[in-house]
Amino acid sequence: MKKVGLYFGTFNPIHIGHMIIANHMVEFSDLDEVWFVVTPQSPFKTKKTLLDNNHRYQMVLEATKDFPKLRPSTIEFNLPQPNYTIDTLVHLSEKYSDHHQFCLIMGEDNLKSFHKWKNYEVILENYELFVYPRISDGDVEHQFKDHPKIHRVAAPVMEISSTFIRNEHKKGKNISIMLPKAVWKYMDEMNFYR
Repeated sequence: MKKVGLYFGTFNPIHIGHMIIANHMVEFSDLDEVWFVVTPQSPFKTKKTLLDNNHRYQMVLEATKDFPKLRPSTIEFNLPQPNYTIDTLVHLSEKYSDHHQFCLIMGEDNLKSFHKWKNYEVILENYELFVYPRISDGDVEHQFKDHPKIHRVAAPVMEISSTFIRNEHKKGKNISIMLPKAVWKYMDEMNFYR
């Protein structure tokens, strides 16, 4: 049975912070792989700054190609919108039921609002959560503090954001050091976020 951590995000663009967290999860926990689940653009709210699904997937593919334990996933591209995490988890669990066990990777900031997620009780009943530290306000709900299904992984605190990268790139700042080389090359060649 392969234990797979699902790391959800728009990855617009994927940067070294995402890579460091994913790699830390796969090397310092009992996860065998981490899948970057690229969140599709919602048809209900089209953000001007959000690149097309396939371009964001391509950048994740470029970023992960030298890391066999890290993989991109387009699973949500074909699911009905708006999509909830529980639906993706159920879909994947059914599709790979015989040889994959799926877990959820999230930042501590998401754990603080986890009680507001659709079917969060069902998620916790059936899936493990791997939580990495984030600097954020508020407290984690008492029910999640010592929960047997919630594992805190002491990954490095990454304060790099895709928004910062996009904004500074637009201003002409050199942000290439914050991106995997292949991602920077793709982004630059395609003239994204200018």
